[in-house]
Amino acid sequence: MAFRPPAEVDVTTGLVRALLAAQHPDLADLPLTVVANGWDNVVLRLGDDLAVRVPRREAAAELVRHEQEWLPVLASRLPVAVPAPVRVGLPSDDSTGPASFPWSWSVVPWFDGLSALAVDRALRRAFAPELAAFLAALHVPAPPEAPANPFRGVPLAARDASVRERLLLGHVPDDGALLDLWSRLVEVPAWGGPALWLHGDLHPANLVLAPGDHRLGAVVDFGDMTSGDPATDLATAWITFDAAGRRIFRETVTARCGTDDATWERARAWALVIGTAFAAHSDDDPAFADLGAQTLAQVLGDD
Repeated sequence: MAFRPPAEVDVTTGLVRALLAAQHPDLADLPLTVVANGWDNVVLRLGDDLAVRVPRREAAAELVRHEQEWLPVLASRLPVAVPAPVRVGLPSDDSTGPASFPWSWSVVPWFDGLSALAVDRALRRAFAPELAAFLAALHVPAPPEAPANPFRGVPLAARDASVRERLLLGHVPDDGALLDLWSRLVEVPAWGGPALWLHGDLHPANLVLAPGDHRLGAVVDFGDMTSGDPATDLATAWITFDAAGRRIFRETVTARCGTDDATWERARAWALVIGTAFAAHSDDDPAFADLGAQTLAQVLGDD
């Protein structure tokens, strides 16, 4: 059985309201409700227009700081809304009071809409060109001081051991066919271009659809943002779309960016990396377990 890591701090509405009162008192009396409790962060809706993003474990604290530093830099040139922080929360050493918290946290915009994870793959085709345009704008050379991430944007060889472990231990359906495919894809030549800005975790739960239709309204959760091989993000072709949507997405990205076949092969490999992770580590989250299974079926279905 594989479950999400346990919280190292119990992030409650009481704690967050105390943090707001201490650091952003003009926001402290707004309605506050927990809306998501993920692997790394707890997200609370604050009033009508804001959200609070609070790390639940130390490993996520640095990721919040990355978002605070770099999302405002990127947001102005992206064609889709992103949660660039509007207020920064600081660690609090109020050890005897209600506002004790060891890490940075953020107040970000709230985006009304529907998670793309809740929408059938066939309906997601509607936003394939918009997601392609978003990545074309994001995937530009990053500065040397961009956040480092040992799990995203790296050569496929760096993920080889973990993928084989998940497959060989029987955590994933169709493991034999996937192992054969992985053994071929991991040999595709590595990215030889400059390190590009990456979202790092581009799956449908991080895509918000605008109210009333299936257009792309926002891209959220940049905690894994880094630089490196764009194939990491392009894996969303298999993670998010069906075959028809994938074709639209791939054609649009290639027309805008000149993406070569080797990069698309590495993208398929990255979809296998991420799909096996979802399938093997989501015993307590049926939606992500299903996303992993669907992703791997899409990956195999392209043969």
